[in-house]
Amino acid sequence: MEVKIVRENGEVTVILSGRLDTPASMEIAPQMDELTNEAGGTIIMDCSDLSYISSSGLRIFITLRKAAAVKGGKIIVRNISSEIRSVFMMTGFLNLFEIQ
Repeated sequence: MEVKIVRENGEVTVILSGRLDTPASMEIAPQMDELTNEAGGTIIMDCSDLSYISSSGLRIFITLRKAAAVKGGKIIVRNISSEIRSVFMMTGFLNLFEIQ
């Protein structure tokens, strides 16, 4: 699992690559926790290269969403594959996030 965070023009883009399973979620949790401080703005989760997401990975998304809701920000999920879209649909996440 690889995470790249880009800050540009008042937006934060998080580029996720690989499998976001339980071990990867635990590994990237500190980086994602830091992002909750910036949740008052726009955070874009770019999933172009995300091949798999587990319930632990979904927890990272929902944690960011909760922080954004409290701080008046928004989370945009971009470029999800049909497999990830299916997981988001089954879990109700499609209704919780702006999907682009």
